Amino acid sequence: MIHIKTEEEIELLKESSLLVGKTLAEVAKRIRPGIKSIVLDTLAEEFIRDHGAEPGFKGYNGFPFTLCISVNEQVVHGFPGHQHLLEGDIVSIDCGVLKNGFYGDSAYTFAVGEVDEEVRLLMDRTKESLYKAIEVAVEGKRIGDIGHAVQSHVEQYGYSVVRDLVGHGLGRQLHEKPEVPNYGKRGTGIKLQEGMVLAIEPMINLGARQVVQLSDGWTIRTADKMPSAHYEHDVAIRKGKAEILSTFDYIEEVINAK
Repeated sequence: MIHIKTEEEIELLKESSLLVGKTLAEVAKRIRPGIKSIVLDTLAEEFIRDHGAEPGFKGYNGFPFTLCISVNEQVVHGFPGHQHLLEGDIVSIDCGVLKNGFYGDSAYTFAVGEVDEEVRLLMDRTKESLYKAIEVAVEGKRIGDIGHAVQSHVEQYGYSVVRDLVGHGLGRQLHEKPEVPNYGKRGTGIKLQEGMVLAIEPMINLGARQVVQLSDGWTIRTADKMPSAHYEHDVAIRKGKAEILSTFDYIEEVINAK
């Protein structure tokens, strides 16, 4: 069942989603070569709780951390730990919060120091594909239009779309119907209605699309060990133009000031 949200519910979802953006900006301030990823996780949990919310991921289906921190060939669901981030790494950080009964869920891929131009382009084009998807996330379009927008943008550069993992509806539950694949055909799938809230999250690989799960039961990495990038926004379906509930503005202010 797909839950159509009221305006009041969308406002609460937006509050949670904006807090995720602020949390990721706090994390961004600390990202540098040599930092341990567990330090970022601790920082994020404290920041979320200090703002009257709970980490949305911690304890979700047994996930033990606040952040999913996925480095280089790790696509999503990576564990924070005592490994150091290194110059030239890229790191996808996915964060969720639960506040006033509603979730926010957003992700951003960060460069650690200077990264190879090939990898920088993967990041830029993955983020572009997210906004291409949001352009068609309007009333009357279909789920397939979102996936097609992502797929057609990234495949022209020779990248591949992860198919084993998808975006999702968002609300009182972290994962609601419908599923939102990052591939598809125009004009297919569920019709989008005003008041639907979707977490759209392209996961794009520099190499092949195949992925494997690590022995921790969570971390997903590319099968060929090539880098992967991941960006995610929460979006309310509207007539004519989608409303982006989350934000990268706080994050990018920090990055641009470095």
